[in-house]
Amino acid sequence: MNTQHNTAARAATASESDHIRVAVDTIDKEAAGLQALAVALRDGLGASFHKVVELMLAAKGRIIVSGIGKSGHIGNKIAATLASTGTPAQFVHATEAAHGDLGMITRDDVILMISNSGNTPELVPMIEYATRNRIALVAITANANSTLGHHANHLLLLPKMEEACLLKLAPTTSTTMQLALGDALAMALMHARNFQPDDFGKLHPGGSLGAMLKPLLEVMHGDDALPLATPDTPMNKALLEMTGKRFGTLGIVDDKGRLAGIITDGDLRRAMEHHPDLMQLRAAEVMTPDPFVMHPDEPAGKALAKMNERKITVVFVVDDAGRPVGIVHIHDLLRLEGKRASR
Repeated sequence: MNTQHNTAARAATASESDHIRVAVDTIDKEAAGLQALAVALRDGLGASFHKVVELMLAAKGRIIVSGIGKSGHIGNKIAATLASTGTPAQFVHATEAAHGDLGMITRDDVILMISNSGNTPELVPMIEYATRNRIALVAITANANSTLGHHANHLLLLPKMEEACLLKLAPTTSTTMQLALGDALAMALMHARNFQPDDFGKLHPGGSLGAMLKPLLEVMHGDDALPLATPDTPMNKALLEMTGKRFGTLGIVDDKGRLAGIITDGDLRRAMEHHPDLMQLRAAEVMTPDPFVMHPDEPAGKALAKMNERKITVVFVVDDAGRPVGIVHIHDLLRLEGKRASR
């Protein structure tokens, strides 16, 4: 109790500037670690990194990621990132591996083991299993002269940097570098596999990222919902179509069914400034030609970004020939974004 009381008493004397100073110092040290890692990748580490990427690309099985303690937590995240970006991966806890989970690992797999010291005793059973069964072993460690370093087929050697911990004990800078190197592996593999947004969406159908990757084909209103008219349509009829469909806009299609222009509330106001008797006009005299459109295969997230950028609330979706096949209101996308955020 006395120790806890003393710690609390010391904490009570810390000022706001003290907290900020420690926070900035922590981030600076971790940033220095990342900078050192980037320098290493441009130098000797880069060759090893390339070989590991090629090894993982050629693997017939999965990437088995393992580690203990904080490195294990980092490994779990790396495995999840690999799996979600097109590289089959699974985290196997090193301690559980020694109690039967080694059976999850096959000779077609590649083991990615993470340990800053490389001498954690709990890693030994899996290291021995990999050696005995000739399973490729990749090590992320800062100690080449360690048990892990000596047995690894491929060594991704981290720069030796000072931990950001005030006591120089808690893994901080080292785990930041581990995580960054794991992300770098995942991104290099993703690039090499030409992993596309639709591939990503298939792996996140109900996730917070998948919602905005849905193609507009799955979001748009089509068929009878489309507000359309021809260029020669009198404005009294055009307005009935425009207000009846409730999108606040009207698409004007030419004789080949292609979208030639649109009429918005803004177009109506501008037309009335110059032509008090709006009903005497034809749709072609009011419309804005060559409007911004999108394709059915484009993702919802891109549509939302484009609409915000252009400050518009509705966009027509057209096929390869320029014919309108759907319409999307920004509210449709915001509802989708709301579902995404609530997950």
